[in-house]
Amino acid sequence: MEIRLVLLSDTHLPKRAKILPPEVWAAVGAADVVVHAGDWTERALLEELSRRSRRLLACYGNNDGDGIRDRLPLVAHDVVGGLRFAVVHETGAKTGREARMDLRFPGTDVLVFGHSHIPWDTTTPRGLRLLNPGSPTDRRRQPHCSYMTATVTGDAIEVVLHTL
Repeated sequence: MEIRLVLLSDTHLPKRAKILPPEVWAAVGAADVVVHAGDWTERALLEELSRRSRRLLACYGNNDGDGIRDRLPLVAHDVVGGLRFAVVHETGAKTGREARMDLRFPGTDVLVFGHSHIPWDTTTPRGLRLLNPGSPTDRRRQPHCSYMTATVTGDAIEVVLHTL
């Protein structure tokens, strides 16, 4: 059985954008699981994504206040298909990230993170898949805003980066 995911982070509504792009909402509507790796900044988006998502796996970020932190964990964990997921906002500097995350998340198959607004897709020496979808609303130093979709089949994951 295939499970369709949308991976988001760093939406920063309404500071960086007033709304999520329609393409992102369409992907949310088609997904079985929506993953958000923090920096929502607005509780209204959390509530709307909760309503529109079949299943939401999310954490809070460093820019999220009490209205979000009281509803979401610092690190979220769940099993999707045959894969153990963790979601966290910050992972620190890119140098040494794979080794640090192998140590920090030993029982995890896929780690979704954010904070940098820079898309990232690597696999650690232990086999942990590290995914940062970038930001659909604030490209920072990137040429485009972005998000990811993924398909989980059993214990395999296929990931696609989408630019906006």
